[in-house]
Amino acid sequence: MPIILVGGGSRSGKSRYALELAKQQGARLAFVATAQAFDGEMSDRIRKHREERDGAFTTLEEPLEVAAALERAGRDYDVIVVDCLTLWVSNLMLSDREIPTEELIAAVRAIPATVIFVSNEVGCGIVPENAMARRFRDLAGSLNQRVAAAASEVYWMAFGIPFKVK
Repeated sequence: MPIILVGGGSRSGKSRYALELAKQQGARLAFVATAQAFDGEMSDRIRKHREERDGAFTTLEEPLEVAAALERAGRDYDVIVVDCLTLWVSNLMLSDREIPTEELIAAVRAIPATVIFVSNEVGCGIVPENAMARRFRDLAGSLNQRVAAAASEVYWMAFGIPFKVK
């Protein structure tokens, strides 16, 4: 089924637009949340994102095994939003695990649901000053490129406005 990628900078409207797209694509909606609440500020962000989904989506929390979550849920939903790939990369890095990009794409291709990935573009700024941040930027950039290549549609968000790239 289709793969859609919605990317952009922080606070660019990526998540909101992905939710709008999902509602246009089907009735049975799921949301795979990769965020983890390690502090109060992140807990507040997660709470606000849940409120934005207003009960229309079934939330599946999966910070590490996103491909497996998609395989489990893929036949029960028309559309699954995965938010977000860059948090997933950081979760995997902090767990000292590799980024299973090909496994993720294969999982999406094996299910009948449309999958909408949300991801930050982190390569537009300055070169990070430390090795871990540079590694994160490189891994996120490689993952974004690979998902974009596999996607049938790619949107770039700027100032809350979607630009169709592909």
